[in-house]
Amino acid sequence: MPAERADDLTGRARIRDAALLQFAEHGVKGATIRGIARAAGVSPALVQHHYGTKEALRRACDEYVIATLGATKREALGGGMGDPDFLTLAMRTALPVQRYLARALTDGSEAANTLFDDAVAFSEEILERGSSGLNRPVTDDLHAYATVLTAMSVGMVVLHEHLSRALGADTLTAEGYPRMALAALEILSDDLMSPELVDQARVALKNMLAAGGQPPSRRTGDR
Repeated sequence: MPAERADDLTGRARIRDAALLQFAEHGVKGATIRGIARAAGVSPALVQHHYGTKEALRRACDEYVIATLGATKREALGGGMGDPDFLTLAMRTALPVQRYLARALTDGSEAANTLFDDAVAFSEEILERGSSGLNRPVTDDLHAYATVLTAMSVGMVVLHEHLSRALGADTLTAEGYPRMALAALEILSDDLMSPELVDQARVALKNMLAAGGQPPSRRTGDR
């Protein structure tokens, strides 16, 4: 990639940030180069100069979203969670990204599939490698673990309108996000189920898996 001047980088970032908001509000189909240019305070020609097409701009937004979420998670797990300044900056950066992600994941596009798959791969990598703030999970199916964990995380983003209504504040703003995130943190760190119940459920589910997904009482030949 050829070197870019500082003003080009600034212009590209301003256009990308405007595109994130436009795509989040209108979806990829509804957003236009002209509307993105207007929101960024530049000409449509400059948008096309930097990105060429709306599809290329969308791909740039996808790449930025994955990179931003990954960097934020890495820093958080590396000790940033205990730094109020980091949390403030992380929310300011991540909330527009999450708003974009919420729209992308409900659009049913190939781009949404890629975003989710990339998020799963990142989660699996982090869980496999571990970090100073994260214990490696006890599981014999790390891919499934990472996939479900990712779905639970992005599910809160996709369902943010319902969460916001129930909690009385927009969870994709600095006012509503902390309460939702605190509840999620407590759920992840809480021993909600007793060890005995966990063991019973694990055995039952593994038996179903071994039987091809059927409960033992419904297997052919069982009475």
